[in-house]
Amino acid sequence: MPLSEITLRVFKKTSGNGSIALYLGKRDFVDHVDKVDAVDGVVKVDPANLDGRKVWVQLACAFRYGRDDLDVIGLSFRKDIWIQRVQIYPPPSGSTPPSTAMQEALLKKAGDQGHAFLFNIPNNLPCSVSIQPAPEDAGKPCGVDYEVKAYIAHEPNNIDEKIDKKDTCRLIIRKIQYAPEKLSEGPKADITKQFMMSDKPVHLEASLEKEVYYHGDPIPIKVKVNNESNKAVKKIKITIDQTTDVVLYSADKYTKAVLSEEFGDQVNPNSTLEKEYKLTPLLANNKEKRGLALDGKLKDEDTNLASTTILRPDMDKEIQGIMVSYKIKVALMVASGGLLGSLTASDVVVEIPLMLMSPKPADMSESNLEKA
Repeated sequence: MPLSEITLRVFKKTSGNGSIALYLGKRDFVDHVDKVDAVDGVVKVDPANLDGRKVWVQLACAFRYGRDDLDVIGLSFRKDIWIQRVQIYPPPSGSTPPSTAMQEALLKKAGDQGHAFLFNIPNNLPCSVSIQPAPEDAGKPCGVDYEVKAYIAHEPNNIDEKIDKKDTCRLIIRKIQYAPEKLSEGPKADITKQFMMSDKPVHLEASLEKEVYYHGDPIPIKVKVNNESNKAVKKIKITIDQTTDVVLYSADKYTKAVLSEEFGDQVNPNSTLEKEYKLTPLLANNKEKRGLALDGKLKDEDTNLASTTILRPDMDKEIQGIMVSYKIKVALMVASGGLLGSLTASDVVVEIPLMLMSPKPADMSESNLEKA
């Protein structure tokens, strides 16, 4: 498509001194599991006030584990997981010309002083995730974020060289995953449990129709109960748990319920039940729950519960940052009976995995360019 037929939404950030400006055509970069969209952009450079310094661009993936306002004794609450830098001006010898339609379109916006850059994000880096703070917390939330920064300096990373804020410009971007287009059949699990003082067991089966469900959509859970025992099932409880694996210096795992409902369906001895329950886990119902993983967001825009992390089979030991998964737990509350009557109960529990994601937008293209 000729550039004359292309319009482009541009994200632009200018340094405080006006010497450099950072241009991006998009801020969401898709992780396709086997590859990640390249981060391609342009920096406009006015060399008048560089005073012999150079212009660099860096892309950093970082884990933020404390608020900026807590940094009162010189400690950093941010750890770089991965960082890459390139010199943009003066153009180094052997630098490659712009290679994407996005860069060419951005160069037309930036003019003669524009210089293109491109970063390739490794497959083993985590997606953008934020951890929901408590209502009284202030500042940026903990989590994983990506930042593109252009800056003016003599050297790319000299700890003794102080870089003034007016010599930098930065934009937060997101690495995101969408639900796969080809879906497998939904998971199914079953259990048979024998009770004391009962010759026969209780059978419980739970299943989903499909592998992935979208944020905000009802999730139909099929439950089958065959109660051959002499105990009565008094009620059924269904819980959806979010598990967050934080892999940094060491591995920490946190599990929090994002939905829990009880149903008064009873299954008497020598009876069966087959029923579908529809549940919808929503961030709106978990706003006060500190520590939940949410999809990364830009500024104050709305977000949702974090999407399930999809990994290649060979990546589970390499990835750092935050990984998110979900499971559905179906529990039968069975009255024990006997001398204590219904005062005691025993659970029959089965668990099935849940993939919770967003669909890929229909209008998303590889270059994020739109026909005018």
